[in-house]
Amino acid sequence: MTDLETRAAPTRAGALRRAAPALAGYVAVRALGLLALFLWSAARDKSAYTLLTARWDALWYVRVAELGYGYEVRLANGDVHSNLAFFPLLPWLERLVAAVSPLSYADGGFLVSLVSSLAAAWGIFAVADRVYGRRAGVCAVLLWAVLPVGIVQSMAYSESLFTALAAWSLYAVLTGRWVTAGTLALFAGLTRPVGLAVVAAVWVAALASFARDRRAADAGARDTQNIPDAPGTPPGPEAPPGPDTPPGEAPAGPGTRLRRILGMVLAPLGTAGYVLWVGHHTGKGPLGYLDVQAGWRNGFDGGWAFARFVADKFTSFPAALAGMGLIIGVASVVWLYATGVRQRQPLPLLVYTGVVTALALCASSYFGSKPRLLLPAFPLLLPLALALARARIRRSATVLGGLAVACAVYGAFWLNGSGPP
Repeated sequence: MTDLETRAAPTRAGALRRAAPALAGYVAVRALGLLALFLWSAARDKSAYTLLTARWDALWYVRVAELGYGYEVRLANGDVHSNLAFFPLLPWLERLVAAVSPLSYADGGFLVSLVSSLAAAWGIFAVADRVYGRRAGVCAVLLWAVLPVGIVQSMAYSESLFTALAAWSLYAVLTGRWVTAGTLALFAGLTRPVGLAVVAAVWVAALASFARDRRAADAGARDTQNIPDAPGTPPGPEAPPGPDTPPGEAPAGPGTRLRRILGMVLAPLGTAGYVLWVGHHTGKGPLGYLDVQAGWRNGFDGGWAFARFVADKFTSFPAALAGMGLIIGVASVVWLYATGVRQRQPLPLLVYTGVVTALALCASSYFGSKPRLLLPAFPLLLPLALALARARIRRSATVLGGLAVACAVYGAFWLNGSGPP
């Protein structure tokens, strides 16, 4: 099933009932992961809750919530780590939770992450269900839950919040809710720099819909005037309908076009607004945010630094195994994306996934964070979800159950060891 097929969106209560198996499975997998983390941490005399809420990036978000922007750390090598690198939506929500409850900022971050992870799971199900059906939707959610770095979904990080906003924005695009899609893209742009991927998906889908409307209008005009095609001209392929132009129907009306334009206007405001504010705050103009990222030695170099990092692994035998694992991992990501293209995933999903993947793999620093940065690229899992949905239930359950146990053990080991960033 592709975006050529349309389906009436269920009511909210019906949608929740339809998603219930996926959400129940997601909660079970995450509960298993948290249980493993708490047991492992207790055995090592560590606080699992501290690992989830008061380490690494979680501390930076709490500082923003508590003190605002302006905090920075100057390292001995001259690097400047500024909290301006962290987008504001999660700290705002942490501050809101702390203002209306007795919870601390860190507690608020953990609560936001838990709620957002459920919203993200539901959004992933909604997208996969619309594209491939209910069973594939359940499998997609469970695959997202059992990713090796799935424990990050339960941390006071912004990945779960961003994935929830991105998934529901993409679902809104697929169902022709352009203002909703643009609004959610705006908030995604206030959450992480990769919010650009959601903006790109909304814009490309909207422009494609305008192009389809134009072709449909031209075809209608020819039919009205009874103008035949040029002699000897074979009939061209039918233009695929957009999310708001079902097969065989007329182009979208003025109201739909206006909502589409409004969605396009809203979508980039979050990312653009924060980046421009950082530039003004630092006095370095529109590109000031790039200077902030440079202070963290982070940037976009087309993957050259990552390629050198992988190549350096082959200078010794134990490290060569890690290098081979990295190559296999990157090749798997590329293969999954190519499979999505062959399976004709809807254009918004392909655009979104392509931008998220490119930004993650081509960043010039924090190579150990790349699996975490790929966490929002959930459409990469759709080919695997479709394969599991077509397999026998017992086989799918065995595979997912084994992966859930492995994910729980690895997450506990990882956070008690090197862990993020």
